[in-house]
Amino acid sequence: MPEAFFPILVAAQGGALVPVLIAVFVTAIVTAIVAIIVSMKVLVPLRMKEYEAEVGSAEQRSKEIIDDANRSAQKIAATAKKEALLEAKEEALRAKNESDREIKERRAEVQRYEKRVTQKEENLDRKLESLEKKEARMTQKEQDLDRKLEEANEYCDKQIAELERISGLTSDKAKEYLLNSVKEDVKHETAVMIRELESEAKETADKRAKELIVNAIQKCAADHVAEATISVVQLPTDEMKGRIIGREGRNIRTIETLTGIDLIIDDTPEAVILSGFDPIRREIARIALEKLVVDGRIHPARIEEMVDKAQREVENIIREEGEAAVIKTGVHGLHPEMVRLLGKMKYRTSYGQNALKHSIEVSLLSGLLAGELGADVRLAKRAGLLHDIGKSVDHEMEGTHVQIGIDICKKYKESPVVINAVASHHGDCEPTSIISFIVQAADTISAARPGARRETLDTYTNRLNQLEDIANSFKGVEKSFAIQAGREVRVMVIPEQVSDDDMVLIARELSKKIESELEYPGQIKISMIRESRVTDYAK
Repeated sequence: MPEAFFPILVAAQGGALVPVLIAVFVTAIVTAIVAIIVSMKVLVPLRMKEYEAEVGSAEQRSKEIIDDANRSAQKIAATAKKEALLEAKEEALRAKNESDREIKERRAEVQRYEKRVTQKEENLDRKLESLEKKEARMTQKEQDLDRKLEEANEYCDKQIAELERISGLTSDKAKEYLLNSVKEDVKHETAVMIRELESEAKETADKRAKELIVNAIQKCAADHVAEATISVVQLPTDEMKGRIIGREGRNIRTIETLTGIDLIIDDTPEAVILSGFDPIRREIARIALEKLVVDGRIHPARIEEMVDKAQREVENIIREEGEAAVIKTGVHGLHPEMVRLLGKMKYRTSYGQNALKHSIEVSLLSGLLAGELGADVRLAKRAGLLHDIGKSVDHEMEGTHVQIGIDICKKYKESPVVINAVASHHGDCEPTSIISFIVQAADTISAARPGARRETLDTYTNRLNQLEDIANSFKGVEKSFAIQAGREVRVMVIPEQVSDDDMVLIARELSKKIESELEYPGQIKISMIRESRVTDYAK
């Protein structure tokens, strides 16, 4: 502890400590401040001089460093420049060598091209020279040909003139004569060929027809086929046959063309046979031919006139027969077209039974049965009269006479009861009223009564057996059944041997074979049945 503090401590011990302490601190502070000021005035200039000396030394050092750096940079730049120059020179040398090499290659390639072009030019020159020589030769040949052609034309003209002088005909007349001669020869040869084909067809048709007729005569001694397919016109004399035939057969061809009926003029005395399966056309031909025979003037124009008159007369007969059937049965309110269709049934037959008479008979029987059972008599007669209306057009439209009859009745707004009777009279659908059952029974009675139809039991069963035999002849067919009086055949096939696609092919082939081998009325429906069954027993 400094000795200056001892009086303070002694004074403090004496009891006057605070004032003494304050005076001591103040004195110390002042002394310190003065010391600091003195030191600042002395030390600051000294430090400034030292600092300035250090700064000057640092500036000098930095200048030296910068100078050294500049000298180093100059040395490096000079070195780099030399290296860059060397590299540039080397690159330029390489580029020059590369360009020289490419120039040499290009020059060699150009020389090759020039050589080839030169060769091609030489070849072209040679070809051009050859073509010029050929053209000169062709020109010479053309001139020679023209000269020879002129000579040939002159020679031909001389020959034609000589031929015209000798024959007395011009060239145009000679051509016309030659063409006419060739045309006549061709016509003759064509006619001979047609006659041969017609003769061959007639011989084949006659042979087949005779076989069918012999088979029919053996099984049924009836004249159904003759009555159903031919008509006979009586002539006053046999000389009328030549007039019917006409010059070169023009009259008979006109009649056959206008009526669609074949005229058979044979050795039958004073008679001409009209053959055709359409009875209405056959009747028109019969009436027209009878009128021509009575008139005596037979030529194409007169034939056409008489055929038109016969058509109108047959139309009147059809309408009158339809009206007579309506009056006889007491069925009124029918559409005029349906009355006309009923009249057309006069010329339709079914197994020898007239279709119109059969319909009238069914109508009357239906009325009697309805009266006995207490049903609607008028409706029963109407349904019975119309039950076979489809037979009047079944040869003109596709489908069975039942379906055609349904369509006609629907078209002319017949009642549902009548439509169902028409649809169900052959069992094609289920009857829905007592009238339908009555019409079924009346139809069966009319067809089954003695003398109504001429098809014998042997003929009927033989046709069904033939139908089943044809169906059974196909591979994969297990068995077949002819049903609905031969209007449908149901064929059962073996499912392991016949697929669904095979069924379609078999049905098509079967229909074609039936058409070619079997004689039948209307259409035959073919139903193919393929069924797989599995049977097991639980024990």
